[in-house]
Amino acid sequence: MRTEARVVLGVAAAAVVLAGCGTSPSPHAPATASGTLEQLAARAACHPVLSTDSAELRQANCTTADGRYVLATFATDRGQREWINEAEDYGGVYLVGRKWVAVGTQPVVTALHGRLGGSVETGTMHSGH
Repeated sequence: MRTEARVVLGVAAAAVVLAGCGTSPSPHAPATASGTLEQLAARAACHPVLSTDSAELRQANCTTADGRYVLATFATDRGQREWINEAEDYGGVYLVGRKWVAVGTQPVVTALHGRLGGSVETGTMHSGH
């Protein structure tokens, strides 16, 4: 796994620490958003703080009235799926669109789902805790 993906995976694991119980995603979500990290962040009402900027992966931390989350965009569908498959082993809640992922608590992901569309995936922590 590339260094950038490991960094993002670590951030996703940190998001698990923030994870809590909440409501299920909105059944009336808009069509799934697409675009650059900045375009997605604008649609989500976030002023992104870029933490990773490479050809394969761009990642930003966002804080909105709904809470904190990580927004990541990927150069390829395969890169995104590999990242999600590994990250979900750490648990957490993921809002997934085409070549982008948002990771946060259930309430934050539910709010984002209403703005960005996408599908919600929940990881299962495989540690001994």
